[in-house]
Amino acid sequence: MGHKVHPKIHRTPFIYTWDSRWFAKKEQLPIFLKQEVGIRTYLSKKLKDAGLDAISIERTPKEMTINILAAKPGAVIGRSGQGLDVIRKEIEKKYLAQKLKVKLNIQPLKQPALSAAVIAQNCAGEIERRMPFRRVMKQAIEKVIAAGGKGVKINMAGRLNGAEIARREVLSAGKMSLITLRSDVDYALAEAQTIYGKIGIKVWVYHGEAFGRRDRFQKSENDSGKK
Repeated sequence: MGHKVHPKIHRTPFIYTWDSRWFAKKEQLPIFLKQEVGIRTYLSKKLKDAGLDAISIERTPKEMTINILAAKPGAVIGRSGQGLDVIRKEIEKKYLAQKLKVKLNIQPLKQPALSAAVIAQNCAGEIERRMPFRRVMKQAIEKVIAAGGKGVKINMAGRLNGAEIARREVLSAGKMSLITLRSDVDYALAEAQTIYGKIGIKVWVYHGEAFGRRDRFQKSENDSGKK
């Protein structure tokens, strides 16, 4: 039996950094963990159309800082920062009981065409609009290769095109090294809800080998918004 391991987790000590950065005592751990899972689920649904790539959460005893990496930061910020105010107040009221102040940092995604999360979300949206799944996969692969990706693999499973029997289809292009720990592999999972049921979409994007730790949330001068 094969043992499937998430492409990111066993590379975290070598080339990736943690997306959650906080410390909790023994009795605080389940409380903090529940809050973080709720916040991440809320943001994933709220910012579904913003091309959400990743979320990083840092917390201190008095403040929580949430870094959001999105392909469309304007959809998150809204007019005059109103979108950020709504999200901040909702998080403080619903998940933190206003015990912590929330600070939101929105950063633009430099290359959305090379983000596995954005690709998976776009594929799910097109499948829900009843586009042929094979065409969706081929177009996504072409965009990744055109943007400079070293390799890409897309896996779709379910009642594809409304077929009676569920099946799995895989298309790939370029190189895909999932064994080497230095391999910078971006992975994402999305689900498309159709009238025939859910279709699972998995995307792997290979960026080459990394000889050092990479922090995708590293601040730059081009940060879109802070609140």
